[in-house]
Amino acid sequence: MNAAAEQVKFRVERDVLAEAVTWTTKALPQRPSVPVLTGVLLTAEADGTVRLSVFDYEVSYRTEIAAEVEVPGTFLVSGRLLADISKALPQQPVTLELSGGKVDLTCGSSRFSLMTMPVDEYPALPTVPEPTGTLSASAFQHAVGQVAIATSKDDTVPILTSVRIEIEGDKVALLATDRYRLAVREFTWHPSSPDISRAALIRGRTLADAAKSMGGDIRISLSESGGKEMLAFSANGRETTSLLVEGDYPKVRSLFPKDAPITAVVETAALREAVRRVALVAERNTPIRFEFADGALTLRAGAGDDAQASESLPAQITGGDITTGFNPVFITEGLSQMDHSFVRFSMTEPKKSVVITGQEELDGEHDDSYRYLLMPIIRF
Repeated sequence: MNAAAEQVKFRVERDVLAEAVTWTTKALPQRPSVPVLTGVLLTAEADGTVRLSVFDYEVSYRTEIAAEVEVPGTFLVSGRLLADISKALPQQPVTLELSGGKVDLTCGSSRFSLMTMPVDEYPALPTVPEPTGTLSASAFQHAVGQVAIATSKDDTVPILTSVRIEIEGDKVALLATDRYRLAVREFTWHPSSPDISRAALIRGRTLADAAKSMGGDIRISLSESGGKEMLAFSANGRETTSLLVEGDYPKVRSLFPKDAPITAVVETAALREAVRRVALVAERNTPIRFEFADGALTLRAGAGDDAQASESLPAQITGGDITTGFNPVFITEGLSQMDHSFVRFSMTEPKKSVVITGQEELDGEHDDSYRYLLMPIIRF
């Protein structure tokens, strides 16, 4: 990377700068391997574009903003410090000027002087290739949100903190599991090649952040960078790249039962509220009991001398009565992602996995584009 110019100067609106710096610096590493990785790289172009970049050798965030560029060039300053300053500035235009190894920031009567870091020591940013496919950012954000809840929070098993992306032509599937539950979301997109067939693993947090922060149509690129596979997301002047997680993902699709002789259909909104209320007395890691019988679902929590709660809801049950139990957090998170009027529980026996899907009509077909599988907890 070229050395920084001896002088750089540009002016930008305060809110534009604060939003760009805040978003970009989300990728700053918590424990950087070298000091320059704590910096945000700003490059001012003569055409009035300023690019902000953060890269830690694994993930990069880049965004572009419009500015009045008087002197183009590049400099590197502390990302967190610039983010804190930008959010605290008054509502006036901000001028940043590099001179003599320092960046002077002026906003109204507020003035700051920031030390720069050597641009030459900053790693070369990965190149974002042509897109592998596109889809609306809102649809992608919704799909990612539905599966990201099932990623593991245990960083000692990186594979399970990841989301598996499977691409077959115009069909995409996202899969995530933490051993206790499994979420699968399938949808269509617009591939650059109709016969594409790829699979990738990306950290769930990175995928969720990328999905949340982009609007319009999002372009997704799956390629190699520096001999390593990389996934990139681009939309509305923002770009996120991430190296893929290495390893073999568990063959989770085999967890779905081939047959589910017992089904129960319940109104989604009513069930969400009932679970929320009953969960108030459920101790940590103790289940909410789900009793499907006599045309109703009865929820129960608490036992013995502890606080107890119960609530019943109408349910359309076929195949027989059954009683099972679920982790309160896991069932709550799963129901929060159901966007149909009714939710269907497909079951085999009390101790075996339950598949939850949505459907629009009480007597209609269920929509299996989103499937949420839960392992029961039987502790009654």
